[in-house]
Amino acid sequence: MELRQLRHFLAVAEARNFSRAAQTLHIAQPALSISIRKLEEEIGAKLLERGTRNTTLTEAGQIALESARSALAHIDDISRLATAVARGEAGLLRIAFVGGASYRILPRYLPEFRRRYPEVKLELLESTSLEIVESVRSGLVDCGIVRHPLIDAAGLSTRLLEDDPLVAAIPRGHRLASKPRLCLHDLAKEPFIQFSRTRAPSLNAIIALACRRSGFEPNVAQEALQIQTIISLVESGLGVALVPESSRASSGQAVEFRPLADHKELLKVGLALVFSAAREKRLAQNFVSTLAL
Repeated sequence: MELRQLRHFLAVAEARNFSRAAQTLHIAQPALSISIRKLEEEIGAKLLERGTRNTTLTEAGQIALESARSALAHIDDISRLATAVARGEAGLLRIAFVGGASYRILPRYLPEFRRRYPEVKLELLESTSLEIVESVRSGLVDCGIVRHPLIDAAGLSTRLLEDDPLVAAIPRGHRLASKPRLCLHDLAKEPFIQFSRTRAPSLNAIIALACRRSGFEPNVAQEALQIQTIISLVESGLGVALVPESSRASSGQAVEFRPLADHKELLKVGLALVFSAAREKRLAQNFVSTLAL
């Protein structure tokens, strides 16, 4: 049994006439009759009764009609879905992201991506830049949103999404709170809440280098991984920190933020998309294109 035969049977059953069905299918009527006869022979039952003017369904034909419609509908769905997947319009897209992406990047771009590709299922995973890079390399995720610059992005493509410079976070009521802008050296005698050296090495290295260029080694009182944890420790009065500017949007009132007047280029970090151009599937290409809007 061939799909072609089912389509021929369905056309005759709906038109109730071989001639009209043949015109609809754009085939010769004798060829249509042969196709239906072969289908009946394969099924082992007569499906259609030819009349003078119209063709009617036999009892077996009425039962076969519903099955044929269902089978063809499933085939059409499979074909449509396969085409959508090939075009990157359906399927599963795995995206890993750092916490900072949830402030502006994800709310800005995900709604538009969902609008353009409603049949794509998103699997979102929050992680660290270091772990995201390894996950993209190994193919565990399709793309990632990471802190930029990266220490090691060899073999991967990156695209800067936004600048998010580091600013000083200090407890409310701190002696430096009266200044609208700080120099990094103003923080030289303060205990620092620093990013984890092992799990957030890029930010840790940038901050340590900026402090050295200002003539001091940061007095690290505590290391933490998540930005919100660092801000909470600042709020608790355990020290000061350098954090991405976007994090002020989700902070409480017990911490204040001040821009830094010096070392701006060194402290100019941001968020970037990282992906493997060599292994990139069409879904990821469409996501990259959406982020370029």
